[in-house]
Amino acid sequence: MRNNSPFLKLTFEYLDIPDNMYQGSLTVEKRRDRKYQVEFRNVSFKYPGSDNWALRNVNIKFEIGKRLAVVGMNGSGKTTFIKLLCRLYDPTEGEILLNGIDIRKYNYREYMDIFSVVFQDFQLLSLKLGENVAGKIDYDKELVTECLEKAGFSARLAEMKNGTDTYLYKDYDTKDGVDVSGGEAQKIAMARALYKDAPFIILDEPTAALDPIAEAEIYGRFDEIAGDKTAIYISHRLSSCKFCDEIAVFHEGAVIQQGSHASLVADTNGKYYELWNAQAQYYTA
Repeated sequence: MRNNSPFLKLTFEYLDIPDNMYQGSLTVEKRRDRKYQVEFRNVSFKYPGSDNWALRNVNIKFEIGKRLAVVGMNGSGKTTFIKLLCRLYDPTEGEILLNGIDIRKYNYREYMDIFSVVFQDFQLLSLKLGENVAGKIDYDKELVTECLEKAGFSARLAEMKNGTDTYLYKDYDTKDGVDVSGGEAQKIAMARALYKDAPFIILDEPTAALDPIAEAEIYGRFDEIAGDKTAIYISHRLSSCKFCDEIAVFHEGAVIQQGSHASLVADTNGKYYELWNAQAQYYTA
């Protein structure tokens, strides 16, 4: 303990940093019909210590129950857009509204409950598979299995002799613990988002570690996976956007185009057409 205490000092200094985020008090209405309308109104954002705008004057509404794809080059503001939606940061200018009310006025914990998110840098823990999916010890095994199947993990699950009680990795179960590939871990993370069953599901490059066949399987079942949720899908692979109802094209921190795949690819002077053909050239003679 004496040897380890200097290392803990840094940890406790971090934990003691005050949380200056405004904590609202309004209760988020529990709606069985999942009718949550989110709107970005003239939203701009600079990261702390930076003079550059990561987002500038973004105006966009999410249609309830629809699938929105967010595309653009690296550094265009896609992930920043999601971070603001999830209140990991607050806008520098403008406001984000939930059912017409600034999201800063809502109870932060309750606001978090309406989102299921799979970020690029998600983490799995050295616990049982079911506990990783549910985020708790006592969970619904049937629902966990159903979510894993929807995420395309059923074949791997069938190979695990302990099923959802199988430990991931070897830290706590050196004999029967299993290692999972990057693609398998991504499927487990997607199952975790489905288990939460929030009205909004946000997928940040959810198929980046999957092979083309597994990726096609996820796309083919996306409507089943998203169900009646409002789905927001961030991707570099524009071919994956064809199944979405609407596509928002980000460039240098602004939304410069918005529409269906067919309408955007028909605009030969637009950024989406440029990005689409930049990728399509590798698949054509």
